[in-house]
Amino acid sequence: MKKTLLAFAAVSLFTFHFSLCQAQHDSIPESDPVIVNRIGEWQDLKFGFMMHWGIYAQWGIVESWNICNEPWINRGGANYEDYKRAYQALNRTFNPKHFTPEQWAAAAKAAGMRYVVFTTKHHDGFCMFDTRYTDYSSTGKDCPAQTDFTRGVVDAFRAQGFWTGLYFSKPDWHNDDYWAHEWATPDRNVNYSIADHPDRWQSFCDFTYNQIQELTRNYRPDILWLDGGWIRPAWSVNDETRPWLGCSGQVQDIDMPRIATMAREDNPQLIIVDRSVGGRYENYRTPEKQVPDTLLPYPWETCMTMGDSWSYVPNDNYKSAKTLIHMLCDVVAKGGNLLLNVGPDADGNLPAEALQRMDEIGRWLDKYGYAIYGTRPLYPYCEGNVRYTQSKDCKHQYAITLTDEAPYATVKELKGKARK
Repeated sequence: MKKTLLAFAAVSLFTFHFSLCQAQHDSIPESDPVIVNRIGEWQDLKFGFMMHWGIYAQWGIVESWNICNEPWINRGGANYEDYKRAYQALNRTFNPKHFTPEQWAAAAKAAGMRYVVFTTKHHDGFCMFDTRYTDYSSTGKDCPAQTDFTRGVVDAFRAQGFWTGLYFSKPDWHNDDYWAHEWATPDRNVNYSIADHPDRWQSFCDFTYNQIQELTRNYRPDILWLDGGWIRPAWSVNDETRPWLGCSGQVQDIDMPRIATMAREDNPQLIIVDRSVGGRYENYRTPEKQVPDTLLPYPWETCMTMGDSWSYVPNDNYKSAKTLIHMLCDVVAKGGNLLLNVGPDADGNLPAEALQRMDEIGRWLDKYGYAIYGTRPLYPYCEGNVRYTQSKDCKHQYAITLTDEAPYATVKELKGKARK
């Protein structure tokens, strides 16, 4: 009996030590030279195109969030349960008539964008790709579109030479193993006790694993862009992120090491962005709707809306060409990339005002892109209305002067001794 207890204790100690070491390892940034090199290549691209598009475009509302029962959500006084049922039935009427991804890709290329990130599934759980694991998709039996929108986007943008990135929401508010029908949904988090229902949580983890496997195997993306940062391992929970776990405060770990290993089986260079989690599987960071004040000591990307909303909203307030060109220069001078989002409407059209902005940015990049693409920061980075960049080999240094008049920024190459 004593030997058995000692053996059990030894195994338990080993298991605890292994788990601790694994957690510590996963909290350390990626060091694999293959991935590090690929991140460097991604940093050369500088300017990307994002599209939040789904069934919510039919109502012209903010993506997914209106079915989240949190105090800050405004549904105009509508009954929550009735609203949620009506929203979740939008798959039955989603049938974009003007979906032409080749036109999207051509417009993005003319804008000077070099990679794309497309929303394959937002938090509402509706899949814009062909999946075996749910009928709640654009190819499901109840959806009149019967179209694999992700395939169309990936093929069209890849044909134009773009890197392709796939946005995927880790939480799924339509999955009964995440928001279980037996209980209320008080916030964005899983609505049952994981400790009391471990098999149910494992079922959700397997569902997530299987859908990501479909995306990485069937579409071969360059970037896997994971959202829903409240789903995270215990080691990553801190004072800032703990409130995200909601009223239950549960850690929701979906086993990212398992997912990442699988995702890279067919593409060892795959960049993974497990947003806000940190560590090994957040290969670059994504400050949302903000530009940092200065240089950051790690790879990063500002994800920014062109209008006020991520998804299509009628009469959205689009930022001016001047604002967007200044933002691009500012981000690049500080070592980042700019991922600029536009939401297509319910029929699959990019708004005319957004297309106009993209055209203006593209014409500026046609003339001055040499000071943007493939560059790195140059001290002091920002000085008044001037932004500094340099070529990767440090042989060319540029001063970008931001102006109020078109073309809104001009470039001068610095001569003589390189700036330190």
